[in-house]
Amino acid sequence: MSAVALAAHSLAFAQTTTTPDNAATLSEVRVLGTAEDEARQALGTSIITAEDIARSPVSNDLSEIIRTMPGVNLTGAGSSGAYGNQRQIDLRGMGPENTMILIDGKPVMSREAAQMRRTGERDTRGDTNWVPAEQIERIEVIRGPAAARYGSGAAGGVVNIITKKPQKQLSGSVTVYYQQPEDSQEGGSNRLGFNLSGPIGKDLSFRLYGNIAKTEGDDIGINGLDANGLPLAAGREGNRNRDLNALLRWDLTPDQVLEFEAGFSRQGNIYVGEVPQSTNATNTALIKELAENGAELRRTYRQTASVTHRANLGELGKSRVIFQYENTRNSNCKKNAAGGPEGSCTGPLEFVESEQQNYFLSGELNTPLQLGGLNQMLTSGLEVRHQSLDDPNAIQQNGPSGPITASSQSQAKSLALYLEDNIEISPSFILTPGLRFDHHQDFGNNWSPSLNASYELSSDWTVKGGIARVFKTPNLYQSNANYWYTTMGNGCPTGVTGPCYIQGNPNLDAEISVNKELGVAWNNHQGWEASLTYFRNDYRNKIVADMDAGAVVDQGTYRYFQWNNAGKAVVEGLEGNLNIPLLGSSGSTLKLINNFTWMDKNHSKDTGQPLSVIPKFTINSTLDWHVNQAWSAQFKATVYGRQKPRTQMANGTPVSSVEEIGTHTIFGLGVNYDVSKNLRVGAGINNLLDKQFLRKGKQGSSAGAYTYNQPGRAYYLTATASF
Repeated sequence: MSAVALAAHSLAFAQTTTTPDNAATLSEVRVLGTAEDEARQALGTSIITAEDIARSPVSNDLSEIIRTMPGVNLTGAGSSGAYGNQRQIDLRGMGPENTMILIDGKPVMSREAAQMRRTGERDTRGDTNWVPAEQIERIEVIRGPAAARYGSGAAGGVVNIITKKPQKQLSGSVTVYYQQPEDSQEGGSNRLGFNLSGPIGKDLSFRLYGNIAKTEGDDIGINGLDANGLPLAAGREGNRNRDLNALLRWDLTPDQVLEFEAGFSRQGNIYVGEVPQSTNATNTALIKELAENGAELRRTYRQTASVTHRANLGELGKSRVIFQYENTRNSNCKKNAAGGPEGSCTGPLEFVESEQQNYFLSGELNTPLQLGGLNQMLTSGLEVRHQSLDDPNAIQQNGPSGPITASSQSQAKSLALYLEDNIEISPSFILTPGLRFDHHQDFGNNWSPSLNASYELSSDWTVKGGIARVFKTPNLYQSNANYWYTTMGNGCPTGVTGPCYIQGNPNLDAEISVNKELGVAWNNHQGWEASLTYFRNDYRNKIVADMDAGAVVDQGTYRYFQWNNAGKAVVEGLEGNLNIPLLGSSGSTLKLINNFTWMDKNHSKDTGQPLSVIPKFTINSTLDWHVNQAWSAQFKATVYGRQKPRTQMANGTPVSSVEEIGTHTIFGLGVNYDVSKNLRVGAGINNLLDKQFLRKGKQGSSAGAYTYNQPGRAYYLTATASF
């Protein structure tokens, strides 16, 4: 429903006015949707429903279905191919570090506990795998200017994962999922999940869910072996997941709700032979042993506790207050001096644990108003964040010659205030100005103004647009002057054998992006829908650590450089969708659903290097067939355009491969059958035509765009029993 429709179907709100004789009268104010509601209607917003997930089940990670939305891709963060198969959500080409992940409106920051390499990679899958797929009510993917309200880290956009709430009657379900690849060298997946919810008293209700999942790692030789029997490039790591979450809801009054929530998750990798750039006989044997045994060399533990209060405050409107504590512990095998991959772990294995703690407090009030004869919904909010990190890995390496100060601890505190006003200029014109103020203890003040608008030209046509200034503060690795990262020659300037040292830089500036979008949407209310959106992000102060001659400080026996703010960059492209009803009322029986993304520009203005390695274009199509009330089927196709890689630079000259991945198409087929109202089964084939390609190059070496494995054909079965 559009914001205009929300206004038309709004509740009446009584605003008291005073007449000259002091008699109280009431005037009616139509209650608009909030600015957050309006953001959900923006052309840069996509909604994935629980039904979408049920009909296109994921093998493990929600990123598998999120990536099918317009403007969304999976990508690594760097150019070296390090951790290439560890890809994360990338919105509009701004990179994973500029994508904010939320669960029920609460920020998820566990991936920031993973150490950042100089090229921007983190050994992490990201934060889209903490909630089981069957526990999702919907996923909101918000791109463009509407994301400005969320603050630092949302320059690309926001993924808000909304979970299912407690039910009024006792209910529950159990889901099993099994996937088997056709290629015996690829890892399969299986998972088991449950949820239970219902009342436990007059005003109390609960929700409990759990999940056990395992994705096998690829065979050590899937990408080929060298003369020593080591992988030419490692395949996809496996993963073991455990999740448990409990929520207690207390309806204090008809107008007040209090929720207590606690969760625990564990993710352990299954090692497949990620090889450091140089090896010797000792760690060669160790790499083989660890990979053949499927050892876990990295474990991540995430614990959360939160309290949420929601209230209807009458004339003041509706309020929401959230407090969350998030603790992330990363237990990693001790790395060598270069801070390399698992293959560089020394034997016998030693583990080092880092710990990140995040405190988040948020308060928001949505107040209906009538000012100047205009119906409005004013949103005012406050956020407080405190992030601390203790990572002993940061000081495991030997320091450069001469005395240095090293510390494993760092922290950041920030305060934000924001205002947004959803204004009904006319029944067809909604204007939403906004302003967010952030104060960071190290990087000062930042203002983020925004302006979004929606205008209904007719009942079928709507024009929408917006502009906003968005920012991102440096992370705790980049900004800590006591954090040193060591490279044993890889990436050093030409003629320098190493070691080279990378030092954190407390004098960095925040990254800034000015995001703009303008689009048109058409809906004939008979199943036909289409939209086209132009977007452009002008990006400056991107934090990089390219080892170029001019950036390295020569100390004689060693050389070092710092993360620094680069010049300007631009991201520009088109997004759109076209839904075509084929059979049934508004396509209720058979419908063709399409979306596309075209990236016209995605590069640094100074170097010409792309900001992230993503397809030139992406087209997602689904033929959705509801055979009858029990049977449904989906035939899916995704076309990926060519992918042009970044190159590592030394003295201004590219020193790595520029091999591109060409245009290719991945097909899929899924069938679902409702055996009864309490039992649903599904089956399907992923990558129907077995389009497969493999990663090239060892960690840190030339791989071009081939930094990940595209898995081949795989078959899946799933079933959900409920009561």
